[in-house]
Amino acid sequence: MSEGTAARPAALAVLRAVRRGNLADRALVPVLAGLPPRERPLAQELVYGVLRLRGRLDHALAQHASRPLARVDPEVLDALRLGAYQLLELSGVPAYAAVSETVELVKAAHPRAAGFANAVLHSLQRGATSLTFPPLAADPRAHLATWGSHPEWLVERWLARFGPDEAAALVAANNRRPELWLRLLAADGAERLRAAGIGIEPHPLVRDVMGLAAGSDLGSALAAAPAVGQDPAAALVVQYADAAPDALVADLCAAPGGKALGLAATARYTVAADLSLGRSRRLAENVARVRALGGRAAAGLLVADGRAPALRGAGLVLVDAPCTGTGTFRRHPDGRWRVLPRDLAALAVLQRELLEAAQLLVRPGGILVYSTCSLEPEENEAQVEWFLAAHPEYSPAATAAVPALVRAGDWLQVWPQRHGMDGAFAARLVRRRHAG
Repeated sequence: MSEGTAARPAALAVLRAVRRGNLADRALVPVLAGLPPRERPLAQELVYGVLRLRGRLDHALAQHASRPLARVDPEVLDALRLGAYQLLELSGVPAYAAVSETVELVKAAHPRAAGFANAVLHSLQRGATSLTFPPLAADPRAHLATWGSHPEWLVERWLARFGPDEAAALVAANNRRPELWLRLLAADGAERLRAAGIGIEPHPLVRDVMGLAAGSDLGSALAAAPAVGQDPAAALVVQYADAAPDALVADLCAAPGGKALGLAATARYTVAADLSLGRSRRLAENVARVRALGGRAAAGLLVADGRAPALRGAGLVLVDAPCTGTGTFRRHPDGRWRVLPRDLAALAVLQRELLEAAQLLVRPGGILVYSTCSLEPEENEAQVEWFLAAHPEYSPAATAAVPALVRAGDWLQVWPQRHGMDGAFAARLVRRRHAG
């Protein structure tokens, strides 16, 4: 069996699962497990590459298709994108293999469409060097939607907010392959990784975060030292929370547990709550793994709705709220195609409900931290402004625990295009000890 023979149908199965509403990273896990080890890197590259550059691929395919892509069967279009990605982006894949094996995938599910797929991909192969895209200067919206491969509604928002140059920088940052990062949860974590032969490099801004050398295996690193796989932006939220060593912490939306474990490594005790039983099981697995490796994980788990938490008197409460995730499109490229304009309003309601519940848990003098991985002001600054107006007993609580580079006034604000990591926002609020 030639390399890629198993990877291509596996990747197509994941793309179809994503189109049906599954998350790419979750859909990919069982598929990769069923592949021979040598096929796994290509399958993963194909899935994330197609999702990342879907807008660019569609624009290229439209220039060589005999009918509008909107009239192409979605399953056939999934396969065409898979073939186009190999032709345009993977120099190591022979063109004949990209075309012939894609056509075979189409033939297996939709025999009548095989000829159409063959014609489109052969035409694209011949015309790959003459593809045209709208120029940024003349039509920034169309350029960032096609070459930049982002939904038009988001492009329009970012152009209005940032202007064409920075919006283009944000889109480009989202299209870069993410690095592998670890948040260490033991003082000797770096030494243990190096002793296991795993190359690491400390992050220049974030404590206890290590970049893994190219080609490293995350699973091997997690087996060698107490740690969690975590982008530096997420680790910065924990650093910004600045939990006191004697604090009782409540993390109300905790799964899969990266931030909760970061807090539990230093605080006296952390209650990690989440509404999802399945996600809570993943959190429990992470806690058990860290403890088994000798890391500190002073945490208890609770399956509970953050809007009705059975807790009181916490010294620090973290609401890492469900959000549109527009700061994590680099790591979760399927998210850009899943999120819709109406989601902003729906999530804003949930975020306010979580804040209203969380503020009751904070003891006088305690800290409430609200965070998201969104870049959108409706989910970030606007929510904090609303909360402070509704709850005058709370006020901003400044901290120097994170570098000034990622602070916007009293808030934590991380931008992919400025800081080279995922986007994140957090606000740290203190509850006054006395009324009035």
